Amino acid sequence: MPTRTARTAWNGSLQEGSGQVELSSSKVGTYEVSFPKRVADDAGGTTSPEELIAAAHSACFAMQLSANISEAGGTPEALDVKADVTLGPDRERGGSKLTGIRLTVRGEVSGLDAAGFQKAAQEAKAGCPVSKALTGVEITLDAALES
Repeated sequence: MPTRTARTAWNGSLQEGSGQVELSSSKVGTYEVSFPKRVADDAGGTTSPEELIAAAHSACFAMQLSANISEAGGTPEALDVKADVTLGPDRERGGSKLTGIRLTVRGEVSGLDAAGFQKAAQEAKAGCPVSKALTGVEITLDAALES
């Protein structure tokens, strides 16, 4: 199995510094990061570790759900997956931590009813590799079929 690489170059202190995250394996881009913007309501054109985790989780979940639907005898026509990753205070150890991940999926699927889609989605939540890596964070799921 392949290894994927990202690299961050950081300059300065936490509050005044900033950095650039490079997606090294794919070479699709370099993105600005900043701690003050990380914890602000408006990201102001920068990304964050939480957004990158959300991207990874939504993509991984979509792939796993597509496979699960097919294995259950359905055909995934379209899946719209959103991952919301929340950063909050770590009251036990100090600092911050991921306090929750909410996966929302709306699917157009033939050959599965709502119960079958729910089962496939729950199994994808538990089975995608990113979900497995994030077991220390509460992950919730809102899954529904669209007509």
